[in-house]
Amino acid sequence: MVKAIVGANWGDEGKGKITDMLAADSDIVIRFQGGANAGHTIINDYGKFALHLLPSGSFNQNVINMIGNGVALDIPALIKEINEVVSRGVPKPNIVVSERTQVLMPYHKLFDQYEEERLSDRQFGSTKSGIAPFFSDKFSKIGFQVWELFSDDELLKEKISNVLEVKNLLLEHIYHKPLIDKKELFNTLKEYGEMIKPYVIDSVKFMHEAISSGKNILLEGQLGSLKDPDFGIYPMTTSSSTLAGYGAVGAGIPPYEIKEIITVVKAYSSAVGAGAFVSEIFGEEADELRRRGGDGGEFGATTGRPRRMGWFDCVASRYGCRVQGTTQVAFTVLDVLGYLDEIPVCIGYELDGKVIRDFPTTNKLEKAKPVLKVLPGWKSDIRGIKKYMDLPENCRNYIEFVERELEVPIKIVSNGPNREDIIMR
Repeated sequence: MVKAIVGANWGDEGKGKITDMLAADSDIVIRFQGGANAGHTIINDYGKFALHLLPSGSFNQNVINMIGNGVALDIPALIKEINEVVSRGVPKPNIVVSERTQVLMPYHKLFDQYEEERLSDRQFGSTKSGIAPFFSDKFSKIGFQVWELFSDDELLKEKISNVLEVKNLLLEHIYHKPLIDKKELFNTLKEYGEMIKPYVIDSVKFMHEAISSGKNILLEGQLGSLKDPDFGIYPMTTSSSTLAGYGAVGAGIPPYEIKEIITVVKAYSSAVGAGAFVSEIFGEEADELRRRGGDGGEFGATTGRPRRMGWFDCVASRYGCRVQGTTQVAFTVLDVLGYLDEIPVCIGYELDGKVIRDFPTTNKLEKAKPVLKVLPGWKSDIRGIKKYMDLPENCRNYIEFVERELEVPIKIVSNGPNREDIIMR
């Protein structure tokens, strides 16, 4: 059976913890999109980890963790990550990599940085991990797939020469930066090949056999619905699809095999990077929620940047669940809200004198104002509670209010950062 775990919002919803928990019942966990530009934070018996490329099943020795063909593969970053978790006492993860995965090149990070510099105050808030230049090259058909690292040296050199004709023109005339040396890049790619070679598999054959033999497969998404390049707050989005539907492509499986879509929804809102954020709050109110939030404050797992904070947004979250095709919701970081006497919730957007409940396109989002409803808080610490009915009444009321707004059942409630801080409804 195939399940997908994806985010409903701007990312940072707590997908890593939910994936880590559900990996216990999985045979294979697959990262199917994104790259090292965002992180999944996991807290377990080994400690606290911010994973960037490693699938979140990497702490379970019974799980095969696959980097799917839809991922932007930063090979040195992956190897560094494997070595880091092993150095902290974790048994070496069981990792495989699709031979069709595209390789993130050293110059992708440079072009990402140079373009943000060029844009100045118009920049996208990139993590400078090379993701946009990577996907631009992929769809311009001048990228490199993993298998090409092992191709004939002369063919690889020829492709490098062809690619650098364009890249060096840009570096010289647009960015006014040093040019890329062909020989140096060739040697780097040969090194990449040696680093990744032990992990490379024919993923199409592997996945066909896994599905045919009835394996339990978990697809792990990065970021959330509102960062999707088609359905998110374009152009302030990521560059690969964050939707569960793309999991079929990014993992190399038939779309009809995805039977459950678990969408992770945060009990309040947070976002990293630029773009429309209707329920955003500021000042001390935001600072306090940021300090208390997440598993040690709301700061980017990759960049360390303070996240923008906001109240729960019913409009955005309902939309996020719809475009994912959600079958059930995992509701996370609920414990963070225990300090509040009252909890504002965004139930609609005021736009041009009207209140709307459907998520609009970016130009309208920029003008929208939040319509808030205030719910009573529960003013207590709910960590350690294992049964739903043992939660304070106002806490259950908050969950059930959100559930009605989402129009999808909330079946998993996370009431703390640790793996065991979970309530199943």
